[in-house]
Amino acid sequence: MAGGRSNHVWRAGGLVIKLYAADGGNPLFANDPAREAAVLTALSGTGMVPPLVQTGVFEGRRWLGYAHVNGSPWRQDTGHVAQLLGRLHDLAPPPGLPEGANGSAALEGQTFDILKYCQGRDPLAAMRPLGQVPPLPQPVLIHGDPVPGNLLAHDGTLTLIDWQCPQIGDPAEDLALFLSPAMQLMYRGAPLSKAEEDSFLAAYPDPRIAGRVLALKPWFHWRMAAYCLWRAERGSAKDRQAFELERAALQSIRPSSA
Repeated sequence: MAGGRSNHVWRAGGLVIKLYAADGGNPLFANDPAREAAVLTALSGTGMVPPLVQTGVFEGRRWLGYAHVNGSPWRQDTGHVAQLLGRLHDLAPPPGLPEGANGSAALEGQTFDILKYCQGRDPLAAMRPLGQVPPLPQPVLIHGDPVPGNLLAHDGTLTLIDWQCPQIGDPAEDLALFLSPAMQLMYRGAPLSKAEEDSFLAAYPDPRIAGRVLALKPWFHWRMAAYCLWRAERGSAKDRQAFELERAALQSIRPSSA
């Protein structure tokens, strides 16, 4: 099956089987089968996740099977996604999830960690955002990768798949990942329009978190630009295009001093 860029996925009748790749050291998105199984179990019955069927090990690699959801990747109606994420962020998380980056200082540290692996890091490092946004006092369950390819539209509703990197974190993280020009390019073919972005933030149930996304926008664009640069240096032309989109978005907020 087509899908994410980390694991092998097959459909066998009404079952989806995911065979996890060996940890490739992705500096931003974890690939943890235990976390995915924990969330699918914890959120069973909510309609937000596919029903978990079975887990196991094959030739030393973890696998997971869940019921196939007969839908298609999300394409339109950003407000619907915002409402789904708002409901998710109100749910109790399963135990044992790691803490995500929370606040501008944590995002800055994460970005510099990614840039350590990039040969062409200096120009982007010089675009470090200014100022500071404090951590959110009460972090919540977040998906960690709610891109269009991980949102299945079916029967007038949406289901989130690919739960390899859930965290206890800032809900602004999920919102920013969905809004990311790079992620929209990679999974939908084009960034969101200004009207789509505005509709998304207006539809999120907590306007304080929507405002937090705007305050943290420079750091989110900077981190995603670093991630796309890391991928682009490993040979993907599309990742290079994604990097340029994120860098341009960052520069439109904070012009480079270089």
